[in-house]
Amino acid sequence: MKFDAFTADPSSLKTDALVVGVHEDGDLSAVSRKLDSAAGGVLKRLIGRGDFAGRLGDSLLLPETAGVGPKRLLLVGLGNRAQYGRKALRRAIGTAVTALTRTRVKSIALALDLPDRDVDGYVYGRLAAEVTVVALYRVNDLKSGRKPKPPALESVTIGPVSTAEAGAARRGLEDGAAIGAGVHAMRDLANLPANVCTPSYLARAARDLARRHRSVRVQVLDEAAIRRLGMGCFLAVTRGSEEPPRFIVAEYRSRRAGARRSPPVVLVGKGITFDTGGISLKDPPGMDEMKFDMSGAAAVIATLGVVAELELPLDVVVLVPACENMPSGRAIKPGDIVTSASGLTVEILNTDAEGRLVLCDALHYARRYKPDTVVDVATLTGACVVALGAHHTGVMSNTDELATELVSAGRNADDRAWQLPLTDEYGEQLKSNFADMANVGGRDGGAITAAAFLAKFTAGLKWAHLDIAGTAYLGGAQKGSTGRPVPLLSEFLIRRARSGASSKSR
Repeated sequence: MKFDAFTADPSSLKTDALVVGVHEDGDLSAVSRKLDSAAGGVLKRLIGRGDFAGRLGDSLLLPETAGVGPKRLLLVGLGNRAQYGRKALRRAIGTAVTALTRTRVKSIALALDLPDRDVDGYVYGRLAAEVTVVALYRVNDLKSGRKPKPPALESVTIGPVSTAEAGAARRGLEDGAAIGAGVHAMRDLANLPANVCTPSYLARAARDLARRHRSVRVQVLDEAAIRRLGMGCFLAVTRGSEEPPRFIVAEYRSRRAGARRSPPVVLVGKGITFDTGGISLKDPPGMDEMKFDMSGAAAVIATLGVVAELELPLDVVVLVPACENMPSGRAIKPGDIVTSASGLTVEILNTDAEGRLVLCDALHYARRYKPDTVVDVATLTGACVVALGAHHTGVMSNTDELATELVSAGRNADDRAWQLPLTDEYGEQLKSNFADMANVGGRDGGAITAAAFLAKFTAGLKWAHLDIAGTAYLGGAQKGSTGRPVPLLSEFLIRRARSGASSKSR
């Protein structure tokens, strides 16, 4: 897919389809008015007849339009002008691309007026590329029937942008295309069934990333190596499964010539490739969705791909403890006590609270990098879904500054998050009569007590936890990965790498 920006009059463009916007009540955008004049007033006539109302989400394809260069015109609704902002622009672009992929167009030009606030050339480019790439996603299903042909789209241009804004717009297109590809990568991994996407498969996916990018180095540790590291909590979870665990270590080193290496950002992703709950067995309805319990792993691997593609000037390490949580005669039982890599002991009260067990050993491993920041990403608790639904990722941190940074990145990336409290009282709920702590703290505040458990392994680290249980995938008839929080994580890292850029352009 090729992306570019144009500065010329869109009515003269040679493209298969030109997309222009119309606000509600027939309110033409500035670009639409110029185009309407060149096309002999066709847009005003259509609107006057009531053929197009300009509501957000509406579109109308005009396959033949005299007087202009493009072969087709597509009208998209921009909604109420007073409420037109970044979110409406994103939806309009998605509507346009989705409508045109039902045709066989190979080239699209987006000529949409920009909102008066929050959107410049960079943001326009980034939205256009990211939304386009995500809209082209097709589920990697394993159906035996003949698959439909993929969309024919080959190029997208955006504008009209000023000459001064063209460079920023092209940088936005580059960033957006990489983030969109990252969303694809996460969805492809998470949508696979658990008999395909095993811990070993995740390891191969990481190695494939390293083969594509020389800046990425991958090491995969087997069960014997995990045991030598003393990761007793991780090994306790995998004990009931016949599928061997893998601990994936992927390192991206930026090409900052001559610069002293800075402490890296470490991303830790929960990689439970299937979660039955173990001996604390889950109810059968909906258990098929537990193939998505490795969404944290898929997210951090995919985000590393974005970092490598953009060659960001910062070092990033990805850690993935990958295994299954299965019931068997060898599986851990409620009441068992295990020893973590840090030396702290844990009483297992519920074997379905396994994600925090694999993560705590990975968080301890992160210390060897003397990291600047550690962020773990996990479909950790149903309690977070109850608290925030499918709209916001839960953010908990031992540093309010880091939590605020992540929430702000999610807001700018339209991948929203919300900070939940993490005070000492929640950790008190994890007391055990027989070990240093229990792995659950009761029903109340379940999402936060899970984070409080992880916090016990992050003393001295600048750390945040993202609970993506409600945002990483959809269930039921819409079952499938959403690709979140790849946009949030990408924005977080892009901001850090380009700290000198203007706040509006990030």
